[in-house]
Amino acid sequence: MRMTTAYIGKWRITEMEQWDKDFIDEEVPGHFTIRKDGTGSFQFGLVQGEMDCCNEKTNGRERLDFSWEGLDECDAVSGRGWAEVRGNKMAGRLFFHLGDSSGFTAVRK
Repeated sequence: MRMTTAYIGKWRITEMEQWDKDFIDEEVPGHFTIRKDGTGSFQFGLVQGEMDCCNEKTNGRERLDFSWEGLDECDAVSGRGWAEVRGNKMAGRLFFHLGDSSGFTAVRK
């Protein structure tokens, strides 16, 4: 699936509700990467995920919805999430299946 160009690229995570900046950047600078083929990846802290993305309209506004699977300190994890872009800022929420969720903000790199 092709992504709307507003989402494509690398995004630096600037804030998360559940985790502080030291944790977000613990191993590498926290980030999301969205590719034009509808795949993506992210990492913050010791959490890494591969994403399957699609563009959706919700309440008349376009947003990115995604499912993901990956690792949290070598343990298999999965979940879902969404994001909306306004200019060079992205905000959304990441959910762990049967676990935590956190709002996040990111800026385009």
